[in-house]
Amino acid sequence: MQSKEITVVGLGYIGLPTAVVMAGAGHHVKGYDAKKEVCESLNAGKIHIVENYLQEAFTQVRENGCLEITEEIAESDIYVVCVPTPFQEEENEKTADLSYVESAAKEVAKVLKKGDLVILESTVPPHTTAMMTEILAEESGLKKDEFYTAHCPERVLPGKILYELKHNDRIIGAKDPEAAEITKELYETFVVEGHCYVCDDVTAELCKLAENTFRDINIAYANQLSMLCRKAGIDVFRLIELANKHPRVSILTPGLGVGGHCLAVDPWFIVEKYGEDASLIRTAREINERKPYWVKDQILKDINYDKEKKIGILGMAYKPNIDDMRESPSLALAGALESDGYMVYGCEPNSHSDTIGNIRLLSLEELLNSCDYYVVALAHDEFKSDAVKKRIMDKPYYDCIGFLRG
Repeated sequence: MQSKEITVVGLGYIGLPTAVVMAGAGHHVKGYDAKKEVCESLNAGKIHIVENYLQEAFTQVRENGCLEITEEIAESDIYVVCVPTPFQEEENEKTADLSYVESAAKEVAKVLKKGDLVILESTVPPHTTAMMTEILAEESGLKKDEFYTAHCPERVLPGKILYELKHNDRIIGAKDPEAAEITKELYETFVVEGHCYVCDDVTAELCKLAENTFRDINIAYANQLSMLCRKAGIDVFRLIELANKHPRVSILTPGLGVGGHCLAVDPWFIVEKYGEDASLIRTAREINERKPYWVKDQILKDINYDKEKKIGILGMAYKPNIDDMRESPSLALAGALESDGYMVYGCEPNSHSDTIGNIRLLSLEELLNSCDYYVVALAHDEFKSDAVKKRIMDKPYYDCIGFLRG
């Protein structure tokens, strides 16, 4: 495929690395975000998220002229939509908030012309690509057969995004087979090791949800085991270690819960669409959402409900070595403790903030010096030295992840 004019809509944790990788493959990429402060930071040369090697790669493609940041939607041949799709509460049910997709489609429609391709990368419930196509047609005045749409869900791991964008297989779905093939041709310009597989749009949408739900269900099993082992008075991490000696068993490590923009969200999109037929998926989600509150109860028993004790949580992001706190179980735990009147502090080395909500953030040294009880929520690199581990174990603690074993 020849170099293309591409506009990436949404420059967050997925959109910005995608724009950088596409620009690195020789395409002329225009990055657009509705948040003015994001565009201002990027135009000043500084990325606004924590991701390994991204700052260097961003600087390089900016210097060679392949990536520009625009504060208005820019006309291109291809548009890649990478906007958030959180869930919202409706009558005690969690449903997809597609307002960002709808807004992005309306923005793209302003500059859409015949023959253009619009790719939805955001993780969405089934039939959202068709909804986006309807909006594009209605808002642009074009007929649906005068432009192309496709869905190619991201499937990357924060901390390894640049590598995985180039090496992971991609699933490309479109109602129109020609649209799928055009999209496949584009992605093959930068997917250097993985393969691009083509299917219809609904299969691609549900495939991404199925992948993350698989992980969520397996984590829920490990988390429920940790609750059962606490009742039984045994070490869940030793139990799992022994069970995994079986050649066909591979139980995951339990934790404080499940967070992030994918695993903690995507299963609800299946439940939303299929209700009682997705009962296993709902149960797993409920187990993982309940885990921080179960851990809170264990902590309060440990400190004998003493509200004079200062509780320090090590790790506030949703996974190690990133700054992303979306749906973080650490935030749920901290919020629950704070609401109950306990003094709780957080340590998040990847954040430059002083507070998150009502929770004050301390440096690692400050937290270790000032708190009476520690909660090990994440295995950040900053926590891994023997000296830090020793200091944690010098006081009462709750180890959510088996970090201090061995």
